Amino acid sequence: MMRGPVLAVKEQQYVEAARATDAKDFRIIMKYILPNVSSQLIVEITMHMAVGILTSSSLAFIGLGVTPPTPEWGSMISAGRQYILRQAYLVTFPGICIALIVLSFNLVGDALRDALDPRLKH
Repeated sequence: MMRGPVLAVKEQQYVEAARATDAKDFRIIMKYILPNVSSQLIVEITMHMAVGILTSSSLAFIGLGVTPPTPEWGSMISAGRQYILRQAYLVTFPGICIALIVLSFNLVGDALRDALDPRLKH
C-alpha cells in the first residue's frame, strides 16, 4: 500500500538534495517522505474502515457476527427481514445507519487528504 508512493517520493529532487546535504535517514523520512505520502495513507485507512464496517454488518446479517444480545446493524437487518412488509423501519433505519457511517468515513478521508496533501496547497 505504501511502497509505491514512498518509492516515488524517494526519487524526487528535494530528497536527493537532502541526502546531498548529509541529512540523516530519519530526518529525510520525517520531513520529506512522510508528509508527502500521509494523505494516501489516510485515504487508505478510512476506506479500509468503511470496508470493515460493511464486512462486519454482512457477517452479522448471515449470522456469523457477535452473539445475539449484542446489538449490531447486520443482525438488526436480518431480524427485521420477516417484518419488512408491515414494519419496514426495522430494516430501513439500520441500513441507513450503515450507509451514513460508510459515507462519512469516505468523506472524512477525502477531506483529510485535501487538508493534509502538500501538493494540493498553493
